[in-house]
Amino acid sequence: MEAKALFASGNRHKFHEMHELLRSVPLSLVFGPDVTDPVDVDEDGTTYAQNALKKARAWSETTGYPSLADDSGLEVLALDWAPGIRSARLAPTVEERISRLLQQLQNHEDRTARFVAALAYVEPKAGRVALSLGYVWGEISFSPEGSGGFGYDPVFIPRGFDKPFAALDGTVKGEYSHRVRACRSLADMLF
Repeated sequence: MEAKALFASGNRHKFHEMHELLRSVPLSLVFGPDVTDPVDVDEDGTTYAQNALKKARAWSETTGYPSLADDSGLEVLALDWAPGIRSARLAPTVEERISRLLQQLQNHEDRTARFVAALAYVEPKAGRVALSLGYVWGEISFSPEGSGGFGYDPVFIPRGFDKPFAALDGTVKGEYSHRVRACRSLADMLF
């Protein structure tokens, strides 16, 4: 029997990506705001896992439904692993975030970076909680390229490739991303 869970986020891009990633597991993922008003959660944790768990708990407590939440970010070695959990708050728009990141890296030769994703699943009636982490290593390009994906995808070149996620075929991200790895780990725990 397929379980149903809310995706605890107002980010439809992430929902579509997560929905695709979880197609092979017996979990029917529903976009949270299609079921209820968005639940406002202050992401004040010090780790991705804390923020993801906080969101999943808040949505499940509000709705009574099992909830799945993620928190993710980009970490750059030359910037002491910043922007990290503040990745989405580096600047108001995606374009400004990318521009600011590239400006911060303009005098750095080492552009090693990684995407990190934490997933939290909370099933309130069963008292079940599961957490997983996923990473993908790569480097930051010198300029944005491509129109696929979202967020920092136009400047993140995954290891083993010569173009950013946004310029690669969508199946590449669907096979190698941080969320893919976190999803696989979570699915192993739940199913």
